[in-house]
Amino acid sequence: MGLYDRDYARSSSFGFETTKKSEAQIVSFVKETYKLFAASMLAAAVGAYVGIPFAPVVAAHYWLIALPWMIFGMFGLNLARNKPGLNMVVLFVFTFVSGIIITPLLSFVLGLKGGGALVADAFLMTSALFGALSFFAIKTSKDFTTYTKPLIIAFFIIIAFSLINVFFIHSSMFFLIIQAAFLLIISVMVIHDTQNVISGAYETPMDGAIALYLDFFNLFITLLQLFGIFGSSED
Repeated sequence: MGLYDRDYARSSSFGFETTKKSEAQIVSFVKETYKLFAASMLAAAVGAYVGIPFAPVVAAHYWLIALPWMIFGMFGLNLARNKPGLNMVVLFVFTFVSGIIITPLLSFVLGLKGGGALVADAFLMTSALFGALSFFAIKTSKDFTTYTKPLIIAFFIIIAFSLINVFFIHSSMFFLIIQAAFLLIISVMVIHDTQNVISGAYETPMDGAIALYLDFFNLFITLLQLFGIFGSSED
């Protein structure tokens, strides 16, 4: 399960009062958001490519890397969002390091029989699911932006159960149930965040891009873990 709290980029969207924008402003906002989202994906891919040879080192010092990364995300992105130039540096450092952080998982799956195909399938399925959910968010008349509080609560409940399983229960079946629940929650988050983006609800395009990036990132990690579990069971 992705242990990455996506709330740091949301102070402008959780409990905010939306400033009305013109249609042209919203179109420009959406375009800029998705450009930054695509660039963030590229930065993460570069981070994973650079970091994969050092996956054992990353795994051995995982929390020494992951905790500063989380703290950096919680505070650095928020502080830099309105500082041109610096905000882009912070954004791409954050997404680049996120690619490095998942290298132990990537290395594990790549080491399985047909591991390269498993990673490719997980990415393609993530892309297809993300695209389908985004399309649904645009077409549906239902307003998912009101789901903020339930999503936050569900997100942290899943993290709590995941930690309980890691430290106390050690159940593979429970792990699969947690992954399935997390996949559902992140799917709703994609719809929620997409609707916020297309309505211009975020304070800056960077906020929207980070929200979308973390949705995609968590979907990919969850599916990759599931693919890895089923792939390893076939060996």
